[in-house]
Amino acid sequence: MQEDVENRTVALVINSGRLSSQVLRAALLKLLAEMKKHKAQKSPYHQGKQSVKQLIKQGAGVSNIEVTHDNIKSFERVARKYGVDYAIKKDTTGDKPKYLIFFKARDADALTAAFTEYTSKVLKNEDRPSVLEQLAKYKDLVKKTFLDRVKSKEKELSR
Repeated sequence: MQEDVENRTVALVINSGRLSSQVLRAALLKLLAEMKKHKAQKSPYHQGKQSVKQLIKQGAGVSNIEVTHDNIKSFERVARKYGVDYAIKKDTTGDKPKYLIFFKARDADALTAAFTEYTSKVLKNEDRPSVLEQLAKYKDLVKKTFLDRVKSKEKELSR
């Protein structure tokens, strides 16, 4: 436990006569560059969402699946959850844009699980009634009851 905390701790030492915002900014930029370099040495391959070129560079076989749904962001959340390495390419040649999702062949089982969860989410959202439609229905209902109330008051006053 203590080693994890020590590994996450970052020490930044700045030797300066006067600490200004420019000096602090330059020091932080150097720190971030060093952290990026250290991370690149740690893992040469990208993980999660990446370009098709990066995915092919990894040497694993690449497969793809076609998705026509517009809400691709929800798939990205699920894919991150399952730790799938993937790349998304938008194909606009047809009337409706299609998305090609490229993934490593060895991630096929994880991608199958991710797609199962994604499709269940999409179907669940389609079954849910629209909030705007419900609001319009309730507006009409309130308007009708208000008009009925006004008519009944007018009848009482005319008597």
